[in-house]
Amino acid sequence: MRRHRGFSLIELIAVLMLIAIVAGTAALSISGSLAGAKTRAAVRDLTAALRQTRGLAIVKGEERSLEIDVEARTYQVPGKSPVQLPEELQMKLLTAATEQTGDSKGMIRFFPDGSSSGGRVTLTRDRHEWRVEIAWLTGEVRIEEDR
Repeated sequence: MRRHRGFSLIELIAVLMLIAIVAGTAALSISGSLAGAKTRAAVRDLTAALRQTRGLAIVKGEERSLEIDVEARTYQVPGKSPVQLPEELQMKLLTAATEQTGDSKGMIRFFPDGSSSGGRVTLTRDRHEWRVEIAWLTGEVRIEEDR
């Protein structure tokens, strides 16, 4: 009696299942890291926009404000179109009462000497939180991240 060499149907199914599991895990990992990269880019862009607004105030010698709409998840540099944050990001704004322009809107104002009205923009996604802190005395803008 001759034995045929080859793979059984069960062995082929087992290998295909392993390949499917590995491919699925890789796809989830990649999509998660893409969302994370998109979020980090949005936080850096907001920080850059605040620094740009401060720079404009200093160079032009006049007050400039970055407008923030928490409900719409947008911010706007003076003279530019509003920037929309990714859907998965939640936004909170802490600013002076005089800088609040509505229930969900407010501004961070920068003065010609580099100082600001101060405040904080908090962005959250899942369990991660990024706080963009704006110092009132110096106008310094920095990011703090909690995981």
